[in-house]
Amino acid sequence: MNYFIITYAIYLVISIALTIWVARVLFKNGRIFLVDIFHGNNLLADSVNRLLLVGFYLVNIGYMSLALKEAGTIPDIQVVVEVLSRKVGWIILILGGMHFLNLLIFFKLRTRAQQQKQVNQ
Repeated sequence: MNYFIITYAIYLVISIALTIWVARVLFKNGRIFLVDIFHGNNLLADSVNRLLLVGFYLVNIGYMSLALKEAGTIPDIQVVVEVLSRKVGWIILILGGMHFLNLLIFFKLRTRAQQQKQVNQ
């Protein structure tokens, strides 16, 4: 039995599913911040939101591709689980890091937009 193929297939399914789920949550909930940042300009907010989504996918799919190869041996199911745990764990950490980076960027942009709005009033 080729445990490499099983490991790769499971890894890709889990990683892609997690990436899509996190991207959808960020896309849906990030729009509210962007509309506020861009003072109600829905077209600009939606455009920036889509660009952020594309960047999110590119970074995560790029990392998934780089992390796919396993250099060690996978002789049995126990090692399959261990390799998957390590690989999926890294994906989760990266997704979490990108989530917090997005929040930080949104927060800073929103703070700046609110300050500019106060100055203009």
